[in-house]
Amino acid sequence: MNIPQLDARCLFDSEHPDYQASLAQVRFAAQQVGFMTLTNTSMSSDDVLQVLDMYRRFFKLPADTKAACDMAKTGSNRGWGAPYAEQVDPDANPDFKEVFDSGLELSVDDPLARHTYYAPNRWPDEPADFHSVISGYYQQVTNISLSLLCAIAQAIGEPADYFADKFDKPMALLRGNYYPPRPASAAAKDFGIASHTDYGCLTLLATDGSPGLEVQTRQSGWVSVNASPGTFIINFGEMLQTWSDGKVVATPHRVIGGENERISVPFFFNPRHDVNVAPRGADEKMLAGDHLSARYDQTYVHRQTAAKH
Repeated sequence: MNIPQLDARCLFDSEHPDYQASLAQVRFAAQQVGFMTLTNTSMSSDDVLQVLDMYRRFFKLPADTKAACDMAKTGSNRGWGAPYAEQVDPDANPDFKEVFDSGLELSVDDPLARHTYYAPNRWPDEPADFHSVISGYYQQVTNISLSLLCAIAQAIGEPADYFADKFDKPMALLRGNYYPPRPASAAAKDFGIASHTDYGCLTLLATDGSPGLEVQTRQSGWVSVNASPGTFIINFGEMLQTWSDGKVVATPHRVIGGENERISVPFFFNPRHDVNVAPRGADEKMLAGDHLSARYDQTYVHRQTAAKH
């Protein structure tokens, strides 16, 4: 599988001589692959390494310390997710990774604040600088994502500002993933994260450089995709595939897990809760928040349990 490698210095500058060629690569990634990589953004490798280290230090804390911000106690995806708390593939066992989620908070008088996707964040007391480092990274990748959406819009035949007013209050979720070494007892249905397509629009993934991510090819094989800190792995989700009426594809991917631990940091960038993401001309609306709710109810073990009672 040929995964396009994009340079942000070309893609984010419409006056750059390689701009049109870069858009063509984005079009190929969106329509044929579902994945691409992006280098030379405003985030340096040192910036990303600091974030990776902050998540690593949190995940190394005792489980009872992390449990103080356990998301299963809140009903929202804010805070720590314990091992086996998610099941992205109903035919596989729950994923053995741990996560930490944070997102956009709105003022209490905002009409959208009642929705779970804008719930208050649950910050741990340690590491000491966790809140400031992770929040700073969140804003930086938000800005990168907005620039990338302009390029994606043009690549699929829309005006550059097509998405701009739809991401003013994004349901944007920043996640730290901790994949421990694959358990000795793991069997065929055990994964760090089982095969799935992302639920939303756009994912920017930073990794520590350790291998693990595998992407499904159009021939149903699997290929490894890796990037060093500072290079983002980009993929597109189900919501954008629907919204674009198939001009963008969401591609299955997974992490089986290996003999070494792995840290990755996906940023899931999704529009405002009340944005209609149905294809143009569709008879019925599909609100972005409703789409995510349906998919999360299928994924989080604590939400699956609540739905049964």
